[in-house]
Amino acid sequence: MTVQILLVDDEPNILLSLQFLMKRAGYQVSTATDGEQALSQVEALTPDLILLDINMPKLNGYAVCERIRANPAWQHIRIVLLTAKGREVEKEKGLALGADAYITKPFSNQALIDKVQTLLSTER
Repeated sequence: MTVQILLVDDEPNILLSLQFLMKRAGYQVSTATDGEQALSQVEALTPDLILLDINMPKLNGYAVCERIRANPAWQHIRIVLLTAKGREVEKEKGLALGADAYITKPFSNQALIDKVQTLLSTER
């Protein structure tokens, strides 16, 4: 079974590098550049995992995470907040809203792949 990952970031260079990294790891990848697009993609694809930036236009990552967790049909989707916001209070907020993991930029490619594999191999 092919694993579907949704990448959500408004920075084209970050999106491109994440897309390359996830495809190289064998995942099916789709992208979105803002929060509204992300929710449309979730509705259309129901991905297995989302790598979600926090600072984005239209809807921020916190709001996207909260809306996904409010929908019972999407409870199985793993959410990794991938952000430059590194303060502990921001991390706590992201996890409280239902994110499965919180990774700050810059990050190690291998550490990100490891976290994705771990999340996909465990039940939510």
